[in-house]
Amino acid sequence: MMKHELKISSMQDKVSEAEWEARVDLAACYRLVAHYGMSDMVANHISLRVPGEDGSFLINAYGLLYEEITASSLLKIDHDGNILSQPDFGPHLSYGVNRAGFVIHSAIHEARPEVDCVIHTHSWPGMALSSLDCGLLPLNQTSMRFLKIGYHDYEGVVLDLSEKESLCKDLGNNEALILRNHGLLTVGRTIGEAFNWMHRLELSCRAQLAAMACNAPLRYVSKEVQEATYKQYQPGTRRPYGQMEWPALLRLMDRVDPSYRT
Repeated sequence: MMKHELKISSMQDKVSEAEWEARVDLAACYRLVAHYGMSDMVANHISLRVPGEDGSFLINAYGLLYEEITASSLLKIDHDGNILSQPDFGPHLSYGVNRAGFVIHSAIHEARPEVDCVIHTHSWPGMALSSLDCGLLPLNQTSMRFLKIGYHDYEGVVLDLSEKESLCKDLGNNEALILRNHGLLTVGRTIGEAFNWMHRLELSCRAQLAAMACNAPLRYVSKEVQEATYKQYQPGTRRPYGQMEWPALLRLMDRVDPSYRT
């Protein structure tokens, strides 16, 4: 039986210091999504803009599990889907870019130049919530953060470039989007911010599903309190999301498995 082992040479001496740091952060983010139970085998993507390079971003090679991803295994592609750099996966493994991932992520990176990171998941709470006509309800403090969340109607697997426009329109200037009958998506000015949004969105979905499963009346708060809580979560009222958590999350990954840094 042939063993398909991953033996990837380090890319550290082939990229800028800023790109290498971005690669390490992105690899850590993939590991964190897996660690918190939000991965879907080799499906889905997290992308990160390459510092100092217009029109390029880093993304996973389609075929690797999230817990396998390292800084050197990431692909660098442009907004047209062309691979600008990739590692040598060996003679028995050939990994490229997943088209659906390219369409979704390139659309947002093009439309939102202030966004550095885009995270898309197919977690079971996200898929379940995306299938409810009511959408995400402001039932608790965390979910009130998403009072202005966007919704994108399902149009099939995202393979057609024509869907870029409606996807970006539905996201608008928000940091989170529910892809109806599909899953979740968050963006951030930093990778820590994007992960923070996704982690909290995932918690909101889980909490709503648990509350609805109790088959008891749901307790709502007033519209005024909902709006006030939403405003308390906005920029200017607190530190940027992820600023405090990201270094701690990197320390967590270093304890769990520091191989993401290779």
